[in-house]
Amino acid sequence: ASFKDMWTWDDVNEGYLESLVEKYPSLVRYITSIGDVHSQAMMAYITYMTQRLIELHRILKDTGSLYLHVDPTASHYLKIVLDKIFGKNNFRNEIVWCYHGPGSPHMRQFNRKHDIILWYNKGKTWTFNKDDVRVPFKDPNQSLRKAMSVGGTFSNEEVMKYRRKGKIPETWWEIRIAARSKKEYTGYPTQKPLALLERIIKASSKEDDIVLDPFCGCATTCVKAQQLGRKWIGIDIEKKAVDILIDRLSDDSGLFKNFIQTEKIPIRTDVEIVEHTQKQIKERLYKDQQGKCKGCQNEMRR
Repeated sequence: ASFKDMWTWDDVNEGYLESLVEKYPSLVRYITSIGDVHSQAMMAYITYMTQRLIELHRILKDTGSLYLHVDPTASHYLKIVLDKIFGKNNFRNEIVWCYHGPGSPHMRQFNRKHDIILWYNKGKTWTFNKDDVRVPFKDPNQSLRKAMSVGGTFSNEEVMKYRRKGKIPETWWEIRIAARSKKEYTGYPTQKPLALLERIIKASSKEDDIVLDPFCGCATTCVKAQQLGRKWIGIDIEKKAVDILIDRLSDDSGLFKNFIQTEKIPIRTDVEIVEHTQKQIKERLYKDQQGKCKGCQNEMRR
């Protein structure tokens, strides 16, 4: 769908705008100009995202990273927003996620088959587990020859070790879309492939770290974080996301099998059962955390 069909000023928290004008006047001037350059709908969308990016920066640990996935329609606008909020020196990579797909015989331009992922860190140090995301060399012998010509003479053992380790991926990732995997695809329109989230989570977090996806959709981030031994938080405004999340976590990682189901209650997508499982989650958390939020230490309400 086009932005004019998706975004209006009804999506923007007007009460937050005053704070935005006060704290980020230069950013507000920039966002205002987008209305002239592109459209009012795009300006509304960038405002909507700016509010959320400011809050994500606020709650992110100093050693944390943010990955923002966006298509090329708005990636250049949001990069400037991120430069202002996170600082231009905290920009790490612009990753191009590319994939294959059919085109139309009547196309008058190249087939659009890539999205952008912008990676920013918050502080002076950040996690990057390079050995966890290495990929095989396309031509190991050629890569080794180049390495030896630059770095001098290598022993046979060093050459073999270098070959086995593989290389750190470039900033273009060819990963097929979720819709091309029958086992993985849920039918959710914005679903991301598990392989994409696996690389991001492995690269920028450690076991027991917290992974937050504030637009979690069909819970791909939550599922992969659970599989990789990370803690996770997922947020989404779409009610269907709750149903899909519970089903996927049951099937893909077994998290909810003992956590939610009592008295052999089937986990399905009807509202009554979802509301019941939500109550059980709250009761379990209240008991496990002794009535307090682990983040802010405030008393929980039953």
